[in-house]
Amino acid sequence: MQASDSRSTEMVADLIQITRSLPPPIAELASRLALTLLAVRPDLEAKARLGWGSVNFRHPRAGFVCAIFPMEDHVSLVFEHGRQLSSPLLEGDGKQVRFIRFAPDADIPEDELAILLAEAIALKA
Repeated sequence: MQASDSRSTEMVADLIQITRSLPPPIAELASRLALTLLAVRPDLEAKARLGWGSVNFRHPRAGFVCAIFPMEDHVSLVFEHGRQLSSPLLEGDGKQVRFIRFAPDADIPEDELAILLAEAIALKA
């Protein structure tokens, strides 16, 4: 980790609290996904929302961009304005939100996530 070590450490500690009742592979996946998002976009700020059971990611100019929601059998990465983003990874048919569902053994597609994050930020910045 780099200069944001303390923020990343705090975020991982909050994720441990959020995922403590979930299977260990889900907790590990949620942490890997969160650290990947921060690695590909160091300008994002991660903040756990314990009441929502999520870690939310904000950009200084674009505001809220996405959130990680660990579930019993998967982890969802939710994009607030996902309907306006173009990616075959995105699921959902709501008016605004789209998500990517990750299974515990899933690879995290860093390049595709970097593109999605850039799109989501550009959309709102």
